[in-house]
Amino acid sequence: MKKRVLIIDDEENVLSLVSATLGYGQRFDIAVARNGKEALESAMNEVPDLVILDMLMPIMDGFQVCQALKKDPHTAHVKVIMLTAMAQDADRGNAFAAGADRYITKPFSPTKLLDAVEEILGPDQ
Repeated sequence: MKKRVLIIDDEENVLSLVSATLGYGQRFDIAVARNGKEALESAMNEVPDLVILDMLMPIMDGFQVCQALKKDPHTAHVKVIMLTAMAQDADRGNAFAAGADRYITKPFSPTKLLDAVEEILGPDQ
C-alpha cells in the first residue's frame, strides 16, 4: 500500500515541485493543501503518513498546524517535515518544539527532500 503524503504550502510552484518530486513513479499517494485550515481538514479526513509543511501560510501557520496534528490522538503519529524559507536557529528550534521531525530550508534540493522522505517512510515505497 502506498504511503500518503500531504504537502501544505501556499505557493503553487512549491506544491508543483514537491508533488512532482514525490509523485515520480507513483510511489506515494499525494494530497495538497494551500493553507493551515485546509491542511487540518485533509489530515483528519484521510490521515497521512507524512506531512510536508510550510511555516508561513494564511489562516494558520505551520507551527499551529504541526502542534494541532501532534496534539490530536488521531494524527499524533504523523511525521512532519518543515519545508520553509525561515532559516534562523530560533525558527528551527520552534519547529522542533512544535513536534516537527525534520527541518529543511528553501531553496531546497529535491533530491535531499526525497532522501528525507525515504528515511522517514522507508525506501521501499
